[in-house]
Amino acid sequence: MERLTQNWVYGGFLAGILLLAIAPVVVAGWPPSLAMGYLFLPIYMIHQYEEHDRDRFRLFLNEKIGGGAEVMSRLAVFIVNVPGVWGVLAVSLTLAVCIDTGYGLIAVYLVLVNALVHILQGVRMRMYNPGLVTALVLFLPAGLYGLRAIQADGGGRGSMHALGLAIAVAIHVAIALHVKARLRRPS
Repeated sequence: MERLTQNWVYGGFLAGILLLAIAPVVVAGWPPSLAMGYLFLPIYMIHQYEEHDRDRFRLFLNEKIGGGAEVMSRLAVFIVNVPGVWGVLAVSLTLAVCIDTGYGLIAVYLVLVNALVHILQGVRMRMYNPGLVTALVLFLPAGLYGLRAIQADGGGRGSMHALGLAIAVAIHVAIALHVKARLRRPS
């Protein structure tokens, strides 16, 4: 398990490239709202490579927020990113395809909230943070297009927006609470 928790990002990056390569076959005939639901996973995997290659994000967080203390472990990073991101994106797509396209807003808001967190952190700290470039270049345009596509497809009801935003915010709040709890822990 240790090798998986330390190296998941490299498999994810390669899987993301593969998922993008086969996307024209997989999403052929899908409406843009569902196609974006599929594309959010490889887009997120590419973002995660910028963010987590060489353990950049965890080390950045531990140094800049934790002052050198470990506020985010490798296991925590793995849990956040594999079941917490890949799993949530898979569930979002499955629900969007099988039940209602509005469930795709879970993926949309996960991407947009994460982009916003990266941007605000960069502005607040006045520096680059791991993941900022792909948040700007991939997440913002893909997230806004996905939002528009789901709206156009009729899935953008208020309840679906609220659900998607609530899940995305809850995931990010859980991360912040984890870091805060680790900061309070005696050394």
